[in-house]
Amino acid sequence: SSRLRQGKVTSSARFKSSPQGPSSPSLPSFGYAEVSTRKKTFAEVQTERLDQAERTVLIKCPSKLNEKKLLQYLASHGNIKSHFFFENRGISALIEFSEKSSIASLQDAVGIPSASEHHVVPFKSRLFTFTLKNPVSQHVEETPLHLSPQCHIPVKDLIEKLCLADSISSQMYILLNEYQLTEENIKLRFLACSLVRDFARAYFPDSTVKPFGSSVNMFGKLGSDVDMFLDFGDTGKHATKMKKGPFEMEYQMKRLPSERLATQRILSVIGDCLDNFGPGCGNVQKILNARCPLVKFSHKPTGFQCDLSVSNSIAIRSSELLYIYGCLDSRVRALVFTIRCWARVHGLTNSAPGTWITNFSLTMMVMFFLQRRSPPIIPTLDQLKDLAGEKDKHIIGGYDCSFVSDFRKIKPTKNTETLVICYLLINKPESSPLYIWNPFEQDLNISKNVNQPQLEKFIAMARESAWILQKEDKTQQMINKEPWGLAALLIPFGRNNSSKMKNRMKGIGSETIRSLLDSLKLNNASSQQKAVGK
Repeated sequence: SSRLRQGKVTSSARFKSSPQGPSSPSLPSFGYAEVSTRKKTFAEVQTERLDQAERTVLIKCPSKLNEKKLLQYLASHGNIKSHFFFENRGISALIEFSEKSSIASLQDAVGIPSASEHHVVPFKSRLFTFTLKNPVSQHVEETPLHLSPQCHIPVKDLIEKLCLADSISSQMYILLNEYQLTEENIKLRFLACSLVRDFARAYFPDSTVKPFGSSVNMFGKLGSDVDMFLDFGDTGKHATKMKKGPFEMEYQMKRLPSERLATQRILSVIGDCLDNFGPGCGNVQKILNARCPLVKFSHKPTGFQCDLSVSNSIAIRSSELLYIYGCLDSRVRALVFTIRCWARVHGLTNSAPGTWITNFSLTMMVMFFLQRRSPPIIPTLDQLKDLAGEKDKHIIGGYDCSFVSDFRKIKPTKNTETLVICYLLINKPESSPLYIWNPFEQDLNISKNVNQPQLEKFIAMARESAWILQKEDKTQQMINKEPWGLAALLIPFGRNNSSKMKNRMKGIGSETIRSLLDSLKLNNASSQQKAVGK
């Protein structure tokens, strides 16, 4: 259940899970240390990443590039802390300096583009284009650049890798390793936010642009969009007046009838600014009448599709909550990535809005399942709230969004189960085809968009997957070089199997799920009544 609170269930996901161990993937440096040392809090990671981004530039490079010479030139402006190359309409380089002053030094040495054909907007950003003065005469070493991947491998290539594993548990960690955000991709996401911030500060000098959602919550995959928000700090929440002698001083500010109108106007102006003056910003769409107003745009230098909103505090708290769960146990992320990949392959989720279930809803169901293991793999939200200190208290829009941020206060799980997908069930309340509580806004059904046909398709695919796992002979399939385990589940079942699926739904998969539903109803009868009443 997506509410993440004990005893409150309207839907659930059912799997077996697995311990951290040698099968666990190598994790990118999200900003937290290994298990043996203190893990950094979400706020600490965000602060470090934002500071990193402010010391970073992005350079579009010539097709034939001598890496050593490029780095030597850039080093004349200051110490280079890290760098990597990637392909995005040609070769680009992300360069992180140790000091922000190095960027100013580099900007002073960079020329303005020739305006012979087009007139340029004279905004000096941290985006540069480097070319060779005399490409014919300059000797370029034949040493290929190492390009950092910015998207995950195709599913067919993933299936081939999965077939080489020795267990389904190992397969799930392989999938996680191939799909999770890399250290380089995370840096690129924060840089995209930092570049947008440069424009926002022309109007709001104290503002910051921060990523939220999958870019920071440990569950983002390579190739996903970047959700970012414009943050004004506490200026709007805690209006204070400067007192000096007999006077009270305050800023003169534009007054508008509602916060929503202010948000719409701010986004409208920033959207126009990005569209008219932002280097590499295109396809700008202002969606100001949505429940959460936003500006969508393409950031071509980094290759990201971006959504910009204004201070979405509850979304940030949700990001931090998932970050904590993802850090507590490696099984959490492996299971979520597996379910999301499985759902996407079978058309159960889609990046476009519609009647299908979302990745967020799937993630909430998996979290509830992991909380219901015996012993639990992750704590409930109520348990994290009980551990919260004074600094962890957050009341947003009347909702209690408090929970502990210090990992040292959270006891590790004693659960040592193996990570194997077993089966998935959905328990449907009478009031809606699928009802999943938001972890903080308890009156919000995050799966309200899911209609009955989509829910039935979801259940049918889950039953088919359960049948495949229960009936397969791993040894024989490996001999015949057939996909097995998770690999078999990532092959679309297709229309040709529709009659087989209907028969299987009446067989063992259906019986298993029916018994689980009955058990769930008995254990959560009171919770079900509350859910139906919502």
